[in-house]
Amino acid sequence: MSGSSPRLDALPCRTLAEGRVLAEANTRRARTLGLAKLDEMPAHYALHIPKCFSVHTFTMRFALDLIWLDRHGAVVRVDRAVPPRRFRTCVRSRSVIEANAGEADAFVAALQT
Repeated sequence: MSGSSPRLDALPCRTLAEGRVLAEANTRRARTLGLAKLDEMPAHYALHIPKCFSVHTFTMRFALDLIWLDRHGAVVRVDRAVPPRRFRTCVRSRSVIEANAGEADAFVAALQT
């Protein structure tokens, strides 16, 4: 797996603890593209989608961990290893972080430091 992703590197990013990188999908284009049709995402990367309480994985090529956040940024739910071609909703959330399957715990810990 490569160490970076051109699509994610083009977005505003912030570095969290332990070198985790959180890319921000804050434009319509970035939200529309998301992670669709990427073959892989580096393990230390994740995509934050603000103002979002539902996502689909119809055009995904790998499973995701979904970290749902409330309006204060607190974790309200984690959906683990969501496979391609699925739909998930969390009405209590106001944003979601999409990470590689198996990476949710590391990102949650990085967010809390």
